[in-house]
Amino acid sequence: MAMLDDASVRRLLTQVAQQQQTVEQALESLRCLPFEKVDGFACLDHHRSVRRGCPEVIFCAGKTPPQVAAIAAKLAERGPRILGTRASRDHFEHARGEIPDLQYDETARCIWIDRDPRPLREGVLLIAAGTSDMPVAEEAARTLTFLGHEPSRLYDVGVAGLHRILSEVPRLNHANVIIVAAGMEGALPSVVAGLVSCPLIALPTSVGYGASFGGLAALLSMLNTCASGVGVVNIDNGFGAAYLAAQINSLANSLASVGAAR
Repeated sequence: MAMLDDASVRRLLTQVAQQQQTVEQALESLRCLPFEKVDGFACLDHHRSVRRGCPEVIFCAGKTPPQVAAIAAKLAERGPRILGTRASRDHFEHARGEIPDLQYDETARCIWIDRDPRPLREGVLLIAAGTSDMPVAEEAARTLTFLGHEPSRLYDVGVAGLHRILSEVPRLNHANVIIVAAGMEGALPSVVAGLVSCPLIALPTSVGYGASFGGLAALLSMLNTCASGVGVVNIDNGFGAAYLAAQINSLANSLASVGAAR
């Protein structure tokens, strides 16, 4: 059986109801669910798609290249798309030995495959204050694509040149949700949130000089924003920001579809 999701469960139950499979055959298909142990170092959660709408993603940092390769190979056996974040070139090379069509996004530090491309939802705007924030922003971008969303990008528009973001206000107001990645003092999310009505996700990065304390200064600035409607994720957590943005954008698209149907 492929990776467990709503479609595969519905298909299996339909086959049983139509007597195309026996109950025993269906049970055999489900034996390795809801999880699968891999060589004593991983336990893959195949129920994740049913519960969360997204398969398990590999956090590669801290894992050896052979471990990442083994996990990725197991996930690739069961689903058409996989994603691994914080991946090094060594992680990629080892995993590609198991998955020849695996791809590597060096800026985003992500490994990924998508064997079943589908239409991507628009509505997410991804902003990076500076070029140095791009690796974190691109992790968010790669995650959004994995989750079925096509982000619009707006990079190098930090508060040191405020006119750059002010010239983009019409574009800001077109978004359903905005992610703003910023390091240094982390001021840009507050500025953008003061200009728009949609939800905003502040993404602090570890970019900055010594007193930025590896992104802590930006994180505290974002948590203390006086702008309303701002949520804050952890330092450099492009994946987490993208996941939340995808959930918000999915809901916005669903509501828009309902409104159009009426």
